[in-house]
Amino acid sequence: MTDFSEILTKNEKMLSVIAVAKKISTSDISILINGESGVGKKMMASAIHTGSQRTKAPFVVVNCSAIPPSLMEAELFGSSKSSKGEIIRGKFELAQNGTIFLDEIHCLNAESQAKLFQTIETKQFAKADGDLLSDVNVRIIASTSEDLIGKVEQNEFRMDLYYRLREMILDIPSLQDRKEDIPLLIDSFIKQYTKDFGKKISGISDVALNFLVNHDWNENVLELRNVIRTAVALCEKNKIWLEDIPLKMELGKEDNTSSDIMTLESFALKDVEKNHILKTLNHCRWNKSKAAKLLKVSRPRLDRKILEYDLKKPDKKKKKIKNDSI
Repeated sequence: MTDFSEILTKNEKMLSVIAVAKKISTSDISILINGESGVGKKMMASAIHTGSQRTKAPFVVVNCSAIPPSLMEAELFGSSKSSKGEIIRGKFELAQNGTIFLDEIHCLNAESQAKLFQTIETKQFAKADGDLLSDVNVRIIASTSEDLIGKVEQNEFRMDLYYRLREMILDIPSLQDRKEDIPLLIDSFIKQYTKDFGKKISGISDVALNFLVNHDWNENVLELRNVIRTAVALCEKNKIWLEDIPLKMELGKEDNTSSDIMTLESFALKDVEKNHILKTLNHCRWNKSKAAKLLKVSRPRLDRKILEYDLKKPDKKKKKIKNDSI
């Protein structure tokens, strides 16, 4: 189980979300958590459960996107008989007196939406193939990575169910919008996996850290966690270096000077450093002081590296002449 102290952040918006979550954790109101895939919606739901009066009761997770529509009702509410003749307990029954977390709630089909709404309204449910009603006492926390109100407007999700689920909405920002948290998360993951793998890794190099901070994390914290886990496994020194990171480096992304994508394995360490410095300089429009700050090196050291690698500022005049001649 997770508590709020385990959600690492310096981001003001994320801190605000946590503050609200703490306030409502002790109540029984339904919560809808919005956020992209991998931002930590399950972790937030778990922390809310831990901070609630139901903390000693079960916290049951249902990944709605992983359950076939034909099995959804039996998964949620159970079945009188399985293929082996056994009674199957549904997730609502398993979560009795605790919290049920319905992850990716937008994946529920129409029949399951209707039965879920009825269960919330009456606080009773019947098994998928039965008529006998059972009382249910659970707190519902739902999440979605999609625009649920848009699905309501398109008649893909019940409006009455939507408003029953969203007594309080929590919007978790993407990792792209809370980049100041990346070093905190990296440090935590390194400590975790260093212990798990029995290694002695003290941290991460400045160049590698800067690369990770500026990477586009499409799968958010989940992707970052997996990358650091692999990097720790690959690392053979006392610090993670750029060549340990299992990501593709996209060169010239900010300035559109190149569309080449090269894996880190294809670079010698000097080539990685050279291209990383050039990428940073282009990103800063060759403002060397700003680039040195991003690279976490002194300005004289950056000047030496520019000379060493014979890095040249793009000639805008040539580009303009070329464009004018087309």
